[in-house]
Amino acid sequence: MKILILGFAKIKYMPYLDFYLRNIDCKKNEVSVVYWNRDLKEENIPYEHVKFYEFRAKLDDDDKKFFKIYSFIKYKHYASKFLRKNFDRVIVLHSLPGVLNWRILTKKYKERFIFDFRDLTYESIPIYKKIIASLVKCSAFTSVSSDGFRPFLPKECGDKIYTNHNILEESLFHRDCGVNRIKSSIIRIAFWGFIREERLNKQIIKSIAGDRRFELHYYGREQQIALNLKKYAKDIGTSNIFFHGAYIPEDRYKFVQNTDLIHNIYSESKNVMLAMGNKFYDGIIFYLPQICMQGSFMGEIVEKEKLGFAVDPYSERFLDSIYERMKYVDEKNFKNTCNQFLHKCQNEIKDVKEKLHFELR
Repeated sequence: MKILILGFAKIKYMPYLDFYLRNIDCKKNEVSVVYWNRDLKEENIPYEHVKFYEFRAKLDDDDKKFFKIYSFIKYKHYASKFLRKNFDRVIVLHSLPGVLNWRILTKKYKERFIFDFRDLTYESIPIYKKIIASLVKCSAFTSVSSDGFRPFLPKECGDKIYTNHNILEESLFHRDCGVNRIKSSIIRIAFWGFIREERLNKQIIKSIAGDRRFELHYYGREQQIALNLKKYAKDIGTSNIFFHGAYIPEDRYKFVQNTDLIHNIYSESKNVMLAMGNKFYDGIIFYLPQICMQGSFMGEIVEKEKLGFAVDPYSERFLDSIYERMKYVDEKNFKNTCNQFLHKCQNEIKDVKEKLHFELR
């Protein structure tokens, strides 16, 4: 079987690609992956028996809208060259490559493409929302990375929409990192990943600065926002805020041992308020409580399932409420709670795998 996977970022920024390549027999099938190298830097591609096709075009998050649209059109033309060939199945990673190529997908590949929906983008635009609905209806099946996105998809297609959680299977072999973490009298809060939301994080830094009950650690590439935050922390004279710089995925198993609470607070857009981030799953895998934004979908989940706390960083009782609630976290009960929720997620992932194997039979 000839399978095409349409990616919309660099390989290392598409960890969800790993799920599909792990569940496709790449020796038996002819698998091609299109990806977008946006920073023009070389990267190590760890997969064998897969053909990779690189679309090279510089694009930064803060580029002007006109330039982004121009780059999207160039990507569309590049991807359409592959779609005009004859593939047996197409896997579309992210909504934008689906929208850009919706006509050929819904016509030529009707019920032969898998739609991986993992972000809200322009669903407030009626024509965009209509195209998304068309993609879902014409897909073999659609997977969502968060149940918070389901209300934006056609209700009548509920039986073909599956929840696929962002769990990195490699992490499951390192759960003891959380169990055996180094104890401390200070609550060590850690953020890892792409550092953004400058205003929000300045507020968090301002609150924690000088509070001897807490430390705040940032692990991630120090791009402009991270540099601004680092300077801000220095300017206000903090001694309990730390920036550790870039890391490789395996490094998480080291700094998890020095973490008591995960900073998983986002608020910048409707998308992130409804999304399920990778750190959410790190929390349940490594038995770490987490703090999420009050009113967010993750905030609702952590409160309902007792996996952490929904907080308001702008509240005067922001830190006091965290400190008080952390005192009542029972490690044994919390571990059982994490295991139960992880089991639920794994069952839903199993359903996606079975459906994927059925479509690729």
